[in-house]
Amino acid sequence: MTSLAHQLKRLALPQNDPSLLSRREVTSLLFDPKEAASMDRGTFYALGCTGLDELLGIEPAFAEFQDTLFNSGSVGLERSIQTKKVNKKLNKDIGLFLTRLSPYFLLKPALKCAEWLIHRFHIHLYNQDCLVACALPYHETKVFVRVIQLLKIEDPTDHIGFRVPLARGTLLTHCYKDLGFMDFICSLVTQSVKVHASSLRVIISFYASTIVSALDAVDKITDSIIAKILPHVHLGLKSSLLDYKAASYMIVCQLAVKVVMEPHLVNTLAALVSRCLCKTPELSTEGLGCLIVLLQNQKEGSVGRKVYGHLCEVSNLVSTLHDIAAAHDVSALLRYFLPHLVRSTVTQTGQLTLLGLSLLALNHQFLFRLLLEEYLSYAHQLSSDKIPALNQHVQPVVQLFESKYPATLDTVLDSYVSSLSSEKDRSLFHQFISLSMSRGKYEILAHSETSLMLSLKHPLATVRSMALQHLQEILKEGTALDEAFLKDALLERMDDDVPEVVLAALKALEVYVEHLDPADVTSSLLALLHRSDLSVTGGWYVGASLFMTLQSRNLELKNTVCWELLPFLVITSPFRDSPELQLASTVAKMNLLSEFPITQDWSSGEVFWNPEKMDTNTCAYLGLLCRLFELIITGTSQGPLAMSFRALMNPFFQVHLGNPVELFKFLSLLWGYSSNIGDHLDCRVGAVLQTQALYVGRALLAAQPIKNLNMLASAASPVVPTLLLCLSSAVCEVRRAAIATLEIFLGVKSSPFHLLIVALQKATDELISDPTYINQALGKLYEDALVSKGKLSKHQESVEELFKCLQNCPTYTGKTMLRVLQEVNGEVSRLMIQMDMIDECVAGSSVLLIDEALLLQLMLTKYNKHSAPLLAKEPRSLEVLIRAMHIQSQPFSTIPSFQVMALEQITKPFFAALGEKTQQRILEVMFDLLVDNKSPVYVQTVNGVFKAIVVDAELVANELTPADKPKAYLSVQLTRRSKMQIKNTPDAAAPTQEELASAWQRVTLILELLQHKKKLKRPQMLVPALFNLLSRYCFEADAAQLGNMEYTKQLILSCLLNICQKLSPAGKPISKDVLDEDKMNVELVVQCIRVSDKPQTHHHALLLLGTIAGIFPEKVLHNIMPIFTFMGANIMRLDDSYSFQVINKTVQTVIPALIQVGVSETYMECVVTKIMHVFADALPHVPEHRRLPILSQLLGTVGPARFLWVLLLLLFKQTILQAALLTTRPPLSSNMGLTFSVVCNVLLQLSSAATEKRKTHGPKKEETVQDLIFCVERQSGKELRHFKFLTVSFLSQLLASEHFVGKVQPYLTLYPHVRSLLEENLRYIHTVARCVEDTADKPTAKFWRALLNKSYDVLDKVNALLPHDTFIRVVRGLMGNQLPSVRRKAMELLNNRLQQKIKWQEEQVTGLLQLIGDLQSIVGQHRGPEEQAINRQTALYSLKLLCRNFGSTHKEPFVPVLSHVVELVSSPSEEKNVMGSALLCIAEVTITLKALAIPQLHRLMPAVLHTLKKRKDLLSSEVYLLSAVTSLQRVCEALPHFISPYLLDTLLQVARLTRVAEQTTTCPQLAVRLASLRNTLATKLPPRVLLPNITKCYNSLVETQQVSCSRLGPLMGILKEHIAHMEKDLLNSHQTELTTFFLCALDFRAQHGQADLHRTKEIEGSVIDCLLVMVIKLSEVTFRPLFFKLFDWCKTDNSAKDRLLTFYRLSDCIAEKLKGLFVLFAGQLVKPFTDMLRQTNIANTDEAFFDSSDSEEKTNLLLGYILQCLHKIFLYDTQKFLSKERSDALMGPLVDQLENMLGGDAVYQERVTQHLVPCIGQFSVALGDDSQWRVLNYQILLKTRHSSPKVRFSALLMVLELASKLRENYIVLLPETIPFLAELMEDECEEVEHQVQKVIQEMEAVLGEPLQSYF
Repeated sequence: MTSLAHQLKRLALPQNDPSLLSRREVTSLLFDPKEAASMDRGTFYALGCTGLDELLGIEPAFAEFQDTLFNSGSVGLERSIQTKKVNKKLNKDIGLFLTRLSPYFLLKPALKCAEWLIHRFHIHLYNQDCLVACALPYHETKVFVRVIQLLKIEDPTDHIGFRVPLARGTLLTHCYKDLGFMDFICSLVTQSVKVHASSLRVIISFYASTIVSALDAVDKITDSIIAKILPHVHLGLKSSLLDYKAASYMIVCQLAVKVVMEPHLVNTLAALVSRCLCKTPELSTEGLGCLIVLLQNQKEGSVGRKVYGHLCEVSNLVSTLHDIAAAHDVSALLRYFLPHLVRSTVTQTGQLTLLGLSLLALNHQFLFRLLLEEYLSYAHQLSSDKIPALNQHVQPVVQLFESKYPATLDTVLDSYVSSLSSEKDRSLFHQFISLSMSRGKYEILAHSETSLMLSLKHPLATVRSMALQHLQEILKEGTALDEAFLKDALLERMDDDVPEVVLAALKALEVYVEHLDPADVTSSLLALLHRSDLSVTGGWYVGASLFMTLQSRNLELKNTVCWELLPFLVITSPFRDSPELQLASTVAKMNLLSEFPITQDWSSGEVFWNPEKMDTNTCAYLGLLCRLFELIITGTSQGPLAMSFRALMNPFFQVHLGNPVELFKFLSLLWGYSSNIGDHLDCRVGAVLQTQALYVGRALLAAQPIKNLNMLASAASPVVPTLLLCLSSAVCEVRRAAIATLEIFLGVKSSPFHLLIVALQKATDELISDPTYINQALGKLYEDALVSKGKLSKHQESVEELFKCLQNCPTYTGKTMLRVLQEVNGEVSRLMIQMDMIDECVAGSSVLLIDEALLLQLMLTKYNKHSAPLLAKEPRSLEVLIRAMHIQSQPFSTIPSFQVMALEQITKPFFAALGEKTQQRILEVMFDLLVDNKSPVYVQTVNGVFKAIVVDAELVANELTPADKPKAYLSVQLTRRSKMQIKNTPDAAAPTQEELASAWQRVTLILELLQHKKKLKRPQMLVPALFNLLSRYCFEADAAQLGNMEYTKQLILSCLLNICQKLSPAGKPISKDVLDEDKMNVELVVQCIRVSDKPQTHHHALLLLGTIAGIFPEKVLHNIMPIFTFMGANIMRLDDSYSFQVINKTVQTVIPALIQVGVSETYMECVVTKIMHVFADALPHVPEHRRLPILSQLLGTVGPARFLWVLLLLLFKQTILQAALLTTRPPLSSNMGLTFSVVCNVLLQLSSAATEKRKTHGPKKEETVQDLIFCVERQSGKELRHFKFLTVSFLSQLLASEHFVGKVQPYLTLYPHVRSLLEENLRYIHTVARCVEDTADKPTAKFWRALLNKSYDVLDKVNALLPHDTFIRVVRGLMGNQLPSVRRKAMELLNNRLQQKIKWQEEQVTGLLQLIGDLQSIVGQHRGPEEQAINRQTALYSLKLLCRNFGSTHKEPFVPVLSHVVELVSSPSEEKNVMGSALLCIAEVTITLKALAIPQLHRLMPAVLHTLKKRKDLLSSEVYLLSAVTSLQRVCEALPHFISPYLLDTLLQVARLTRVAEQTTTCPQLAVRLASLRNTLATKLPPRVLLPNITKCYNSLVETQQVSCSRLGPLMGILKEHIAHMEKDLLNSHQTELTTFFLCALDFRAQHGQADLHRTKEIEGSVIDCLLVMVIKLSEVTFRPLFFKLFDWCKTDNSAKDRLLTFYRLSDCIAEKLKGLFVLFAGQLVKPFTDMLRQTNIANTDEAFFDSSDSEEKTNLLLGYILQCLHKIFLYDTQKFLSKERSDALMGPLVDQLENMLGGDAVYQERVTQHLVPCIGQFSVALGDDSQWRVLNYQILLKTRHSSPKVRFSALLMVLELASKLRENYIVLLPETIPFLAELMEDECEEVEHQVQKVIQEMEAVLGEPLQSYF
């Protein structure tokens, strides 16, 4: 908008709004603008008052507006003319009212009131902000949208600048982006609060939700936003309205969350909120929540003490905080509030004490610490004499706190003691403690000047010691103290660092020990012994006595204490008087150790010391030795006592391990114990201890004599095997120590491990660097020993000696040994035989240890391909494996079950290395366990094992066919016979139902495994067993009782299918050596199909049969029909992809295999025909979308060239047989639709493969095939006829398919067959035609005629397929046929082809043109029967089409055709249909030949015109008439310049026939042809030719009295179109001629129009319309003389007055056409108009204007034309036509017409309302001068005093029209109008009186002013 526009906008006033001056549309909230314009002000006032009354029932406060806005005086108030003061008062009242109205705005009464304010006070213009504020809370409603649509909001800077439905998001965005709008929303509440006492919930809710959401949506809250919001927040917080205050809380919370405010602002807001809490306890929860949010999100320290004072005044503060704390964090408020609270409690008079105690539950520890700190701080400021008063003031609080939270009190005091630095602080702290109720523990001790509790924790050891002594005395006196305090104090001092304190604690504990838990005391004493440095000697005796006391009371702690005391027996000090020695002596003298059971006979005679088999005592003692050894060996390595420990080592060995065997067994135990996961000795042997033990052992071995070395290196000693195991340790130093120790045995050659040690010694570096090298070395050594002889065989013995050790060694040692020997493979039979432990584990007789489970796992890994031969040699090895396979338990989650471990060893190499019997045994066990074990892990493992191994099929067959089961037979008969024999055997023991079920379950599981088995040797061995199972499932009664037999059948069939596919992957025949044909029981598979009702079983069986058919085709051939019969009856009806694939697979495999079988051709065709018969019978039941693929597959398999025709005929036969079964046969098409759609699609799919098409009735076949298709002997004659008709109908429909034709047309090889079909069809047509003649009088005649028609239809379709060259030759030959019907059909075929859009080649055109002679000969034949006439018509039509297609380029051949046809038309006796066809042919040939047709024109035109003159013949045949008109039109179109001799007759015929066409409704084409003919005559002929003939034609019609509108109308239409088509120059040259014609034609009313005025009016109208066309094309220069000539023509003295009618009617029409241009010529008409108006006014004269009898009617017409012409002049006047002279001349005669009662009341009323009132109304508009308006108005008002009520009524209508036209300009005329209207209100005529009221109301609506007050 430009700056100028802005200035004008500011200067604009609402009262200048153009909508206020418009009465066509009125602004309204409830009504449509146009509807509102029709309502008066009283209606709106009543509506508003009604709404106000209803609102008063809701809110009485609206009563104050009854005397202001809704006063009756406001009805006449107009704001635009009121003073500024009045408008200001109105704005105030309106704003107040809208503010009160806002909560109820959606109610209907509120909308009514708003409607009144909009209508009367225009609040949508004057009070936009108030109106928007009233409706804005409802911005998402339709009412708000309607309010916004009323506003004139165009300024983009306006803060309410939206005109669309306001979405929530848009409102929020506008709010925070436009701060003015935000302030506008905030001010809604403030204004509403000022005027409301209630009902503010809607406004406040809108305010809160909008502001809070806007603050949340804005990215950053600026200072401007805060400044805009804060004043309103302050008002809300200070308001007494709860909702307003709650909304302010919400805004404060949102501000606190979104922005960090200045501290002073935070303090101000917090003070306001806290003050509100006191004034409005109803919102205490909300206010406290707001304060908490504010404190949580703003900087700490921003809130001052003033807020605390307000909070203290809140009565329900504590309870409210408790409620809030249950769900939210209130710590921020407590951090602010509690310090102030405590300070008040300490420093003030104590009125807040109870409050403080109540708050303790929230954070009591924090609060009490504050209390303590505040006490100390405040006491520092007081003098000593005032401290007692302070203590008295604080003591109730402390004691009450202590009573509720004693633990908290102790915690705070304990934690605070250490922070006291000065003596005064300690003194004050002690005084504070003395305030509590615990006098004892807080009692001040004299020597320490502090409390007992603090003395126990005093930093000085002497104080603590004295405190303990004091406590001991208190305990002896029996003073009651807190038990928890005593327990904690004594036990805590037991952990003191000062020995004297500990000793004092022990003495005090000895007094109180009876009251403590023995376990706690024992634990504390043991801890003391472990950490003590034994510097104090006296106390340990007390401790020992305590142990004695405890153990006498609690025997359960005895073992624990003994074990803990044993290490104290070890003495490390070399001095005799050392406390350590004294303690050891004391411990040794204790009865505890003497009573501790240590076995004396703990040693064992085993090779290995095995802790797993030792009893508890032995393990305990052995563990003690290990720990002693660790203690001693550790002490020898470092420290000042190293020499002492070394000296102690020798006694240790001599006392406990004096025997060398036991010594090295002990060392061997230490060497290998690190791999013991179970830790039976409760002694962890780490790598350091293990290394130390190895080096100790090396030193001891070096000192041993050779005899001992031989003994230690023997197989009976664990030394060498254990050292070998140490070589696999993960620690390098352990391996280094082990190899160093093994070097000692290099010289011991008698050892069975000598060679092994020597070999390993050579690889010392490798062993040290790689922990796995020992595995490789032993594996390589053993492998080399197996393949060699001699010395290396001893290496084998050495390795096997290691295996022998597994028999007696601990399981953890065996586990490690097996890991070392994991690469040693072979027939280690002793490993499997001598391991008794594996039997025990497998038997499950004991609970396994984890080391035992790992050992068993490692043992099972030895079942590999190398040990596989052992299973045959040693049956026990196999049994061990099998027993392991039976153990389902899994003792440890980290280790799989033994069953799974055993199964995992059955790998492909292992299984392949086993013998056949062993394989059979393992398979048997696997399958048996599969039945019994339901574990998914086991099942999955078995599946994996079975898939991986290569299995001989015979082994599986043995499992499927046990020895006690009957043998599989090759046929169903033999199987049944075998069953009967078994049944008749008396000794046959029948299995139980459970056994049978278990057996079948086992079979099922095996079959499931076979489904995915690929590694199967000799799969053909399974075939007999599988067929045996299948026979039992099909025929045994027991099997049917088991249930789920169908699933098993499917598995069997699937296995057989897989076997067949393995044997012959390509589906070809196989040799007999692989599989004998007799073993394939096809009959059994077929029987399986018959007895089963499950689709899946059928699918599997059919797929199997399809595969068998490719391998053994002859075997399947004998069972082929049952297979396909079953498919047709069952599977083909299923709608699933799998069934469809089964059908396809069966068809693809079975049928080709059968075709390849060496049987006779006839037999094979019969079999295939039967198969196709099955498919045809089943086709209706096949799902529709499956039919095409099934038939396509079938035909593609059998070969469409041989069997396509068979399928078609079978489908036809099925259709007619199904129709015969119906009781009421439906139409044939309904039965054919299904079959034909399928067959057509099949043919489309196979069109590329269709290399040969059979004839319709098919070639002759063998009798058997024909009988299978359609046996004439077995079918009735009716069925045979239907069969024939169906076949022909199918061909007809097929050839009619554009899709099919488009598919087959590209294949050129199809054309000979189509020609053959055409020949066959013609012959068949001839045969059928003879049958039609023979059966003309028989009941079957109708059938033969229908069949003949169908045959002709097929012929038409074949015609469409014929190549053009062939078609021409065929048609030419057919037209020479003797039969007329054949000739006609040939011409029809030609016509059909010619009607197609074909691009003909030149030689083809030449061939077609040669047919002209043949066609002429047919046309020229003499009259014959009816059929002959049809042939002639067809021939003429053919000539017409040939001319249309080729005449433009080959005109010469058609010249004789025109001559011939013209001669035919000239013949008077020619048949009318032939004549019509000839006329159409003439039309086509003439339009084509053009100039070449001129020689025939002299014969042609007379003949055609003569034909048109035969009225009777034309009316009897519309086709004949249409043909003649078409011929005439085409001739005129082709030769327009040569028809002038025949033009007059042509015009006469056109005028006559046009009337005929109007009367004929059954032939619309006739009117179209005549219109085209008229257009041709009007546009193609020159004026010099046409105009004279039109004049002649007009005169002829007038002279012969044939003139009528229906005849003259077409003639004038031709002239009208001709004039419109003329060029301007040509028009000017012929203007004189045209003017003469029009003057003559316009004179028709005066000369010939006296009889019938209506007819005259129509004729005159057509002439005037024609003249208007010429007038429009004339210029002003040429039109002016013409108009004045016409004007002179009408007023000639001797002319009839009827010309005046014609002229003024013409003037009216010219004025309508020329509009404003006509005003230029209308000045000359003013005086004639005035004279006419006076002369025709019967109020002024009694003479009739016209002399005729119908003068009155003519006069009325004349008045109407004059008034209409004047109305148009006034309407289109833009040139100030009405000067004062002209207006004065016209005004009087026009107004006087109100008195002209010419024609009676009805005519008068119509003239006044239709002509006079609009004319004078427009006259007033054209005047444009208020002085002239006054004159006119006054003259009209004078007529209201006329004596005739009709005139007075009409005058009222005129006054209303004048007011409507002048609108607000009429207001100046009201003063003089009111008196006249007042007079009429008391008129004697009731109708006039009612009209006055109506006029006054309408004038009020138009003028917008009330008029009732003036009367």
